[in-house]
Amino acid sequence: MKQLRVLEQPCCAPGAPPLAKGSAQALADRFKALSDPARVSIVNLIAGRSQLCTCQLTAPLGLSQPTVSHHLRVLREAGLIEVALKRGTMTFYRLVPEAMEQLAFAIGGGPAPAGVLVTRERAAAW
Repeated sequence: MKQLRVLEQPCCAPGAPPLAKGSAQALADRFKALSDPARVSIVNLIAGRSQLCTCQLTAPLGLSQPTVSHHLRVLREAGLIEVALKRGTMTFYRLVPEAMEQLAFAIGGGPAPAGVLVTRERAAAW
């Protein structure tokens, strides 16, 4: 299991100190997951609701279900979204708020997370 390290200070705000290599890699992995416009759109659509089913993403994105599922897998592996509910063959996803807060903090646009443990599967804050 790959563990992503938590940033202790913003990496990209004016006057930010040098970033440790491990922290830089963890942050790059999260931003890399958002490097595709379809994935940014998925995060945006999910953020507008508490959760969305894969089937609710195909039409707004104009993508096939297998392509949407691929993008969801990339976002899930990066810890940005998680499965909220499974109902038969339908899977509903939600954002991981702690992951969004960590990205905002990294670029200097949010308050420091009190404490965040990030793994490939989940982010937990305290």
